[in-house]
Amino acid sequence: MKPFRKRTYAGAGDFFADLRFIAANRRALNRLMHGGGLDPAFRERVMLAVTQVNDCRFCIHAHGKMAREAGLPPDEVRALLGGSFADCPEDELPALMWAREWAGAGCAPDALPEGPLTDRYGAETARALVLAMRLIRAGNLTGNTVDRFLYGVSRGRLGGD
Repeated sequence: MKPFRKRTYAGAGDFFADLRFIAANRRALNRLMHGGGLDPAFRERVMLAVTQVNDCRFCIHAHGKMAREAGLPPDEVRALLGGSFADCPEDELPALMWAREWAGAGCAPDALPEGPLTDRYGAETARALVLAMRLIRAGNLTGNTVDRFLYGVSRGRLGGD
């Protein structure tokens, strides 16, 4: 059986740290997911940029659908999931590249300083971007952790690449 390669939670402490973050920011996250703080299409582009790096099949499916509902054309969704920002609005590119770099750095909550986001988009939008990235990180790592479990118990038949 080949090794499971998707990024997962390293341990229960990391998982509970994300749960605490979500609980502490539930009002802001609720607002973010219901159209406040970021344009829904921008939010979904950011979430797809992080998901593309983490390769969570559950989030790919769910946020691909949510992105289309937010108005993204199917070709742009496919491009984002393929790692291309070619079809994205130019003013969103710095945030999308930052989100991909953050995800590539392991999605650690403090992996990159938020200053460049604040300088470019202002404090409120930068906070909404970071909330979106942290939320999708939790979803990606939870989904991949479930897949790792399925992969192990099925001896590689389920939950793999």
